[in-house]
Amino acid sequence: MKIAFHGAARTVTGSKHLITLQNGKHILLDCGLFQGMGRETEALNSEFGFDAATVDYLVLSHAHIDHCGLIPKLVKEGFKGIIFSTPATKELGGILLEDSAAIQRDDTRFINKKRARQGLPPYEPLYDLEDAAKAMELFTTVNYGEWIKIEEGAEVLFTDAGHIIGSAAVHLRITENSKTTHISFSGDVGRYTDEILRSPEVFPQADYILLESTYGNRLHDEVNGTADLLLQWIQKTCFEKKGKLIIPAFSVGRTQELLYFLNQLELENRLPNVPVYVDSPLSMEATELLKKYPQYFNKVIRKIMQSDSDPFDFKGLNFIKTVEESKRLNDLPQPCVIISASGMADAGRVKHHIMNNINNAKNTILLVGYCEPRSLGGRLMNGEKEVKIYGDWYKVIAEVGQVKNMSAHGDYDDLCQFIACQDPKQVKALFLVHGEYDVQQEFAERLRKKGYNSVIIPERHSETAL
Repeated sequence: MKIAFHGAARTVTGSKHLITLQNGKHILLDCGLFQGMGRETEALNSEFGFDAATVDYLVLSHAHIDHCGLIPKLVKEGFKGIIFSTPATKELGGILLEDSAAIQRDDTRFINKKRARQGLPPYEPLYDLEDAAKAMELFTTVNYGEWIKIEEGAEVLFTDAGHIIGSAAVHLRITENSKTTHISFSGDVGRYTDEILRSPEVFPQADYILLESTYGNRLHDEVNGTADLLLQWIQKTCFEKKGKLIIPAFSVGRTQELLYFLNQLELENRLPNVPVYVDSPLSMEATELLKKYPQYFNKVIRKIMQSDSDPFDFKGLNFIKTVEESKRLNDLPQPCVIISASGMADAGRVKHHIMNNINNAKNTILLVGYCEPRSLGGRLMNGEKEVKIYGDWYKVIAEVGQVKNMSAHGDYDDLCQFIACQDPKQVKALFLVHGEYDVQQEFAERLRKKGYNSVIIPERHSETAL
């Protein structure tokens, strides 16, 4: 048996890990888009590094686009196998992949108008709405805590990873030549202090672990409450500067957290009278879907729901549906808050909002999560004074702010707690994935001190025998 790392290897995004069994069958763990990699992004997403038609099974950890976003391309290139996921991941995946195909269609049209004027050949999207629909026909759902047979000698178990609704750590039990090997893949690990979701679950002893490491060198700042920080930015931008507060936020997870905190401010009679626009049809669908799974909420929010039936709604909240409504937000003269996808500001409607508002000192662009350094969000976060958006350069005149303690990813304490259920002496190798290389090197040293003797940071397309 072998495992090859075709994405999220020394990078955060693009999750794809391919297991080849002795009988020649292939099990793919995740099939995600690379995001925010600058000029490399298109090339990275154009090739898998393996033949899609030879993959027999896909096991999906969760529905974030950097973990599921290339599934329609996999299908387009010949994959006809089974996709295993939790029920919530299938539901979220359906709306996310449709939205991803629509964003590619719309962005491609916008870009190709410019390319046509320049005499350049048109870009082609990675996949279309038909490919996304075909992909959804291949899903089979699996509940948490149930070992399910994939095929003879191979089983899969999902445990709650506490990252987003439906997110799972994936555990494989593979028997070859009368020998059973246990492989665990963390997916993305949530936080043990998450405001909404349950904590990650313990999992069976593994022989090999694939562990995400996005924040492997960081502790989240818990000194200042997130609701208080949001309130400070609203007051500064909307009331002191009379401008617009633009918040790039992932449609699944981050947007719902923001709505929860704003609702908390209203419950405490501290929410200012300012309109809040969520400009993402996907965010609206994801918020409604989240409410369908209250069994995955933690005890605190379930208690709040006894007196507040909808902890994601408050006075002044408006969901924007159409493109025309979205465009009109740019012409609004009054201060407001605009929450829009994507979280790295590299695609979607928020990119247009930033383009239209970045040249006004009254406005603020507030970054509330991880951004790849080469993404638009990452470049703004790093203090660049001029950024390129849709081929044109824009001076960064608007204020750029950060809320650093908002993250659905666990920090190194959370990650260490996640694997605390394991006996390091029984782990033959621990592979660090989903992280920047310098972060992974620091985290690897921490793990070695905890008794993990073989900590490996694989390169993209590298292969290891298990």
